[in-house]
Amino acid sequence: MDQVKIGKFIAERRKKSNLTQMQLAEKLNITDRAVSKWETGKSMPDTSIMLELCDILKITVNDLLCGEVVTVDNYNRELENNLLEIISQKEQADKRLLITEIVLGIICLIPLTAAVVFAAVMPLEEWIKNIILIAGIIPLLAATPFAIKIEQNAGYYECRKCGHIHIPQYSSVFLAMHINRTRYMRCPKCGKMSWQKKVLHNEESGST
Repeated sequence: MDQVKIGKFIAERRKKSNLTQMQLAEKLNITDRAVSKWETGKSMPDTSIMLELCDILKITVNDLLCGEVVTVDNYNRELENNLLEIISQKEQADKRLLITEIVLGIICLIPLTAAVVFAAVMPLEEWIKNIILIAGIIPLLAATPFAIKIEQNAGYYECRKCGHIHIPQYSSVFLAMHINRTRYMRCPKCGKMSWQKKVLHNEESGST
């Protein structure tokens, strides 16, 4: 998707609706700076307000993502292209998140490893060693909720029993036994427990 083209299209439709950036922003409960960023191609409207924005500008979401009013003849083709582009962008974002999780884990393990080695080799009193070990584990504990959030949202989990592909709840991921990125969880569709593998593609029709 061409963000610059989309931005110019938003500006064109806004002006056609006789709205200033401030007036459009007020209708969407956002700042006029956000609207300015859209129109200069620096960012895209959030999906949570995209439908409302399109309603105000009297266009379809497909028109918005194309940066132009799509003709009837080209509608299905452009819609398919936009959906594929969105899926591709999500997969790339998920890959980056999973890499970030690995890097975060490595960074947090460095002070813990250093603390364990230091406490093991240095002739210190036991209570000092305990403090050093606690200090070493704090970064890992602090990063754990963020890592689990990434595990929850990046990609999907596939039920081994029925093949259902889904995004689990945070609590399910947090409490699940796991081996690397495979977690033992209950499937929201069939209700059975299984070792569910992390996948980046959602190829199941109608799954969420």
